[in-house]
Amino acid sequence: MEHMGWINDIKYLIFDLDGTLLDTERLYTRFWVEAARHFGYPMETRHALMIRSLAHEVSIPLLRKEVDPDFDFYRVRAYRMEIMDAYLEREGLVPKPYMEETLRWFHQQGYRIALATASPEERAKLYLDKLGVLPLFDAIATADMVSHGKPAPDIYLLAMKKMGAVPEQSLAVEDAPNGIRSACASGAHAVMIPDLDQPDEEMRSMCTVVSSLRELREMFDQR
Repeated sequence: MEHMGWINDIKYLIFDLDGTLLDTERLYTRFWVEAARHFGYPMETRHALMIRSLAHEVSIPLLRKEVDPDFDFYRVRAYRMEIMDAYLEREGLVPKPYMEETLRWFHQQGYRIALATASPEERAKLYLDKLGVLPLFDAIATADMVSHGKPAPDIYLLAMKKMGAVPEQSLAVEDAPNGIRSACASGAHAVMIPDLDQPDEEMRSMCTVVSSLRELREMFDQR
């Protein structure tokens, strides 16, 4: 793989949550569309994909431009959360393949682990606790803790600060382009595990692309 000269320097790993550790991005996309249409907005799947991992200050004008000038972001978002929570209560959370074993391996090897997510802190902790991996995390950074969400670097800078990390020793693990942009802007190294987006030339120039969390672990296990 390219871009691998840094791997021996890594001591800290920072994981995105939705689409990286949890198989929830497809649900966010589905329920954004359902919630918007509930209120009469002609939102499509492509619009939901546009706002993945985007800060609210970017998402709101984008949706008002692309969907409806009067798009009521917070009203739609509240209803999206309501119907998605009801779905998850019925169906349960689905982790991404190899999630638990990968986190436990890094923890056992002495790496420090943080979360950097757009999800609220309470929700993120609840999800990780339900899957039995919350104790593996040394720090949690969420969008409501910073001035600017992804693709700004704030959330990754906060995660590193909480762990006492420096960018050169930190690796961000993401599934979406805006997350990769956020990580790279912070100075951290980045790995992309594609979920709903396949990496284009820009993404491949910014990060290492692997197929799964298991392949990420194997990168380190075989170094």
